Amino acid sequence: MHKKNPLLFSILLLLFLGMNVHSQEKVTHPKTEFRGVWIATVVNIDWPKTSTDNVEKEKADFIDILETYKKLNFNAVIVQIRSVGDAFYPTELAPWSRFLTGKEGQTPAPSYDALAWMIDQAHMRGFEFHAWMNPYRATFDLNKNLLSPNHDIFKHPEWMIEYGGKLYYDPALPEVQEHLTKVVKEVVDKYDIDAIHFDDYFYPYAVPGKVFNDTASFKKYGSGLTLADWRRANVSNFVHSISTTIKASKPWVQFGISPFGVWRNKSVDPKGSDTQSTANYDDLYADPVLWMDQKWIDYIMPQLYWSMNNPRASYSKLVKWWAENSNNTAVYIGHASYKIRGDGDKSWNFSSEIPTQIDYARSFKKVGGSAYFSAKWFMNKNFDIVRLLEENQYKYPALPPAVPNLKRIVIDIPTVTEFAKDSSFCTFTIKAPLNTKVRYMVVYGADHISKINTNDATQIIDKIRVNEINDSITFSILTQKMNAYKACAVTFIDYFANESTPTTIDLKKTFKIYSPAQPNENR
Repeated sequence: MHKKNPLLFSILLLLFLGMNVHSQEKVTHPKTEFRGVWIATVVNIDWPKTSTDNVEKEKADFIDILETYKKLNFNAVIVQIRSVGDAFYPTELAPWSRFLTGKEGQTPAPSYDALAWMIDQAHMRGFEFHAWMNPYRATFDLNKNLLSPNHDIFKHPEWMIEYGGKLYYDPALPEVQEHLTKVVKEVVDKYDIDAIHFDDYFYPYAVPGKVFNDTASFKKYGSGLTLADWRRANVSNFVHSISTTIKASKPWVQFGISPFGVWRNKSVDPKGSDTQSTANYDDLYADPVLWMDQKWIDYIMPQLYWSMNNPRASYSKLVKWWAENSNNTAVYIGHASYKIRGDGDKSWNFSSEIPTQIDYARSFKKVGGSAYFSAKWFMNKNFDIVRLLEENQYKYPALPPAVPNLKRIVIDIPTVTEFAKDSSFCTFTIKAPLNTKVRYMVVYGADHISKINTNDATQIIDKIRVNEINDSITFSILTQKMNAYKACAVTFIDYFANESTPTTIDLKKTFKIYSPAQPNENR
């Protein structure tokens, strides 16, 4: 019955949630929730729309993506800045991507640093910027004529392994790990990113009849391990190296990984999930559970690209498994918006599938949000689902949570020294904090000062990026936006995504300001 009527199954499953011992009361409008979207650049999946677009069109199209997801109350973009040994930024370590400039190694014309520009545009609109890299994939095909002479396959052919029509960096080589760590370190040091993000491409997915020929490396570095254990150790050592490199440079920059959605199947490991699927541990030689246990990553975002009731790997079973098996790590869920009305599993034909998935994930305390692959699927298509999200799950803004390893009390409290209002803008002047590196100010509103509740997402008026801080922070909000409120509150958001205790303002009493004495520990 469930296979024939996925909508009925979804409804029955949601009704069952009230009896699920792992669930909590349904949170209709969470105040803190990660809402991200992958913006894929490889082969121009999402952006730029074509590799030959001029810079002006590229910028307009990127802003269109941001504005679309801003309207949907998203708060993070995961942008692919390195996909096949290339770069969307100027560097000596890789050539410019042909997906950006039309020809690999060619500088944009007019010249601009695409990564720096994208970060600025994202932060201006209140988005976290997660810099997404594919570390091991060196080429998308075997056509070397498309590549720059400065590509690593020419500079270091000894690093490469050909497999399944592509070239890969050999994960076992110390010089490869050192080089890829330098690539990450340069981006972290140079750019104001919020996170480094890896997806599911570690050792490549199996290609029938093909062998990933790392025999020479295994003979040299195997150290008595089995091939499988050795490969997993290579990946884990690399993940650990990236983690320590990031935190040594900028402790607030998150390290997040979005692995394939199944760790192991229960048929081979009792700790695994009730699934029959390709698995990270056994097929990709990646062990996300170890990375979480060791606190090497800040968030895990498993790609649960199945429907609620998929018979081989159900979304519902896997959300529960990841919620129960995460440790020291924020858990966000990757959703397959690309499958809407385009998959053999007919559950994806129903507009209720993704909203039902969101509601189900929200029923688990350990699950802190969602991300969607990829950006184009909610842009000028799938209007019915976008409307459902706008009117229900994503009706109000949310702040991205501080991940477990980055939670701390913000000891500074905003001190409002001036509030001015004219027909166009309400302008706040805040005394510069002494101890906090502030990324955003958040403003809340209510119809009376006694009703201000900064844990209520429906009261969020705006989230404003903080630029230069001298003696004070000054920012403005449209008066038209503020006129609906008789009281407001302001808070700091630090670079770790922690929020301060609010300062409230009674707008009816000549802008009387109330500053609390103790920091807010609610976040």
